[in-house]
Amino acid sequence: MSQSIHSKQSEMQASQSRRQHLKSLTKALGFALLLGELDLAWGAKILGVRVWPSEDYTRITLESDTSLPISQQILTNPDRLVVDVQGLELNPTLKDLVAKVKPNDPYVSQIRVGQFQPGVVRLVFDLKEPIKPQLFTLDPVGEYNYRMVFDLYPSTPLDPLMELVKNSTRKENALAKSNEEVDLIAQFATKKDKEIAKGSSSPTVQAIPESKEAPATAKYKRLITIAIDPGHGGEDPGAIGSLGSKEKHVVLSIAKRLRDKIENESYMRPFLTRDGDYFVPLHTRVQKARRVEADLFVSIHADAFIQPHAKGASVFTLSQMGASSTMARWMANKENASDLIGGINIKTQDRQVANLLLDMSTTAQIKDSLQVGNSVLKQIGGFAPLHKGKVEQAGFAVLKAPDVPSILVETAFISNPQEESKLNDDGYQDRIADAILRGIKDYFAKNPPVARRGNA
Repeated sequence: MSQSIHSKQSEMQASQSRRQHLKSLTKALGFALLLGELDLAWGAKILGVRVWPSEDYTRITLESDTSLPISQQILTNPDRLVVDVQGLELNPTLKDLVAKVKPNDPYVSQIRVGQFQPGVVRLVFDLKEPIKPQLFTLDPVGEYNYRMVFDLYPSTPLDPLMELVKNSTRKENALAKSNEEVDLIAQFATKKDKEIAKGSSSPTVQAIPESKEAPATAKYKRLITIAIDPGHGGEDPGAIGSLGSKEKHVVLSIAKRLRDKIENESYMRPFLTRDGDYFVPLHTRVQKARRVEADLFVSIHADAFIQPHAKGASVFTLSQMGASSTMARWMANKENASDLIGGINIKTQDRQVANLLLDMSTTAQIKDSLQVGNSVLKQIGGFAPLHKGKVEQAGFAVLKAPDVPSILVETAFISNPQEESKLNDDGYQDRIADAILRGIKDYFAKNPPVARRGNA
């Protein structure tokens, strides 16, 4: 009997122990499930949201602390882009995206953000016109963490050459009229010379009437197109000075000053690769210059160096044989990293273009680039200190147009506090733009452009 009682007690203890174990296991599983839910809700954090509108495209960027999968669908009537972000819960930072869309955005009228289902946030972009979206993710680089990038391109992109021609029609007509007048004057002068020569055989001496001085013969039979390339922009701030000045803002200001000065020249027209704060990939800058059939490409920068006392302006051209100095190589590597910081969609990048950029340069292009570079450097040296007294060379990707002379102007070192102050001075910006223009004019005075390659 006692054995039976003891056995029953043992069974009861074992059963109680199993129940306690199961209870503990249930609690553990519940905690694990709860932890999983918390991880889903809070493990992925949106660190920032940014919107960069432009005529070329609108870029929307979500920065997060981990990589998140995204999917998309295009809807019509009305036009919308729907994007689902997996592994994310709605938070105040995401809601801020709604307020970042400006009324002047060419492509997005508004953005709606909501919790589509647990762990999935849905973004709805209400569009002003049909678009061709490019969605991609970027790994951490520089000061950026993981990024989801939504590039919204127009279905029918603008033709930059047609826009340029349209905007410069009046100047083209004025130049053509001027050339016609010069031709008529030249024909009249030739006719008079023949008449005088024929009359010289007669013994009668005729007095030659006084005549007004004939205008000088026009140097240029067509407009010269100057592509001005303000470096960096948008997601890519460029170098940042100790006072907080961003290279992208400084060089855009200088580029616009140069544009206005070129616009005032009767035989030139300017073209900006970007006219606002947005990112343009390096190969796209080259493509833009070639599409408008530019006669010259001028990329403007205000870079930094590892040593804060580095100072002076510089002019660079492309090199096929390696960099002309350690600093030139360092500068080229830094500028060529712009695509990584700004963010390009590697999967959709034109492979042919990417390959061509590796070997697009020609000996003739580099020779012409050196000539215009020397001309610009001479003018800058007339009022500002130079870092080097000669044009430097390195493998800058943005200078690799095969048929367009191309130079890169470092207007000063933004990493030097004294030069940073100069770069923010209106007077200095104006003088550097003047010097670049004088150098350009001196070059084309000695090297007039050939006949237009197309119908521009």
